[in-house]
Amino acid sequence: MFKNTRIIVAVLALLTGILMYSCSEYRKVLKGTNINQKYATAVALYEKDDFHRAMTLFDELLIYYRGTDTSEKINYYFAYCYFGEGDFLQAGYYFTKFTSTFPTSKYAEECQYMSAYCQYMFTPKYSLDQTISVDAIKQFQLFINANPKSKRVDKCNELIDELRGKLERKSYETAKLYYKIENYQSASIAFKNLLKDFPDTKYKEEAYYYILVSSYYYAMNSIESKKNERLVNAKDAYSSLFAAFPQTTFIKDAKNIMKNVEKELTKMSDKQKQITETKKPSKI
Repeated sequence: MFKNTRIIVAVLALLTGILMYSCSEYRKVLKGTNINQKYATAVALYEKDDFHRAMTLFDELLIYYRGTDTSEKINYYFAYCYFGEGDFLQAGYYFTKFTSTFPTSKYAEECQYMSAYCQYMFTPKYSLDQTISVDAIKQFQLFINANPKSKRVDKCNELIDELRGKLERKSYETAKLYYKIENYQSASIAFKNLLKDFPDTKYKEEAYYYILVSSYYYAMNSIESKKNERLVNAKDAYSSLFAAFPQTTFIKDAKNIMKNVEKELTKMSDKQKQITETKKPSKI
C-alpha cells in the first residue's frame, strides 16, 4: 500500500511539473513577439480543447493578421473558442460576424448554421419568455432558405420542430393559467390562438374543450345584456368540439354544459317574451 502511495505521489509530481512547464512556456509565448509561434501555439491549444488560453492568443492575432488570408482561419477558431467555453451569446456574435466578413469562405455555411445553433443553445425552458426561441427558428429558416441543399437542413428542421414544441407548450400553459385564475375571456382567446398557431397541436382536444368551458363560464358571469350572445358563443364552441372530436373524452362534461346553456337560453327567451307581453298596449 505504501508503495502504491509513493507511485501516486510521483505521478502527481510529474503532472504538476508538466503543467508548470506548460504554463511557463505559454507565458513566454504570450509575452513574446514571435507571431508565428503565437499562432502555432494557439492552434495547438485549440486542438487540445484549451479554449480559454487559445482564445487569448487568437484575440491578439486578430489585429496582427487583419486583412490577410490567415485572418479568416483565426476568426473561425476565435468563434469556436467561445463556443467551446460555453459562451453561446459571444460565439453566436462571432459566427455571424464571420459570415458577413467572409461570405465566400468555405466555412461560411458552417458558421451561418453555428450562429443559429448558438441561438438555439441560448433558448430558455418553455415556462420563460420565448423571444429567443422565435429568433432561433427564424435563423434556422434563413439558413435553410439560403442553403436548401445543405447536409445540415435535416438537423435544422429537427431543431425547429423542437423549438416549436417549446412554443406550443408555452402557449398551452399560458391558456391553462388564464383558465385556472378564472380569467375565462382570456383563456378562450388563448386556446383559440393555440389552435390557430399550432393546427396539429397535441393539445387540440383539450383546447376545444376549454374553449367551451371558458365560453360558458364567461357567459354566465356576464351582464344580462351580453349574456345571450355569449351563451350562443358557448353553443358554437360545443359544436366545434364535437365536429373535431365526435367521440371526445370530455363528452359527459360537454353535454352537461350544453344542457345548462340550453336551459339558460330558454330561460332568457321566456323572460324576453314576458317583457314583450307586458309592453303590449292593453285592448280598449
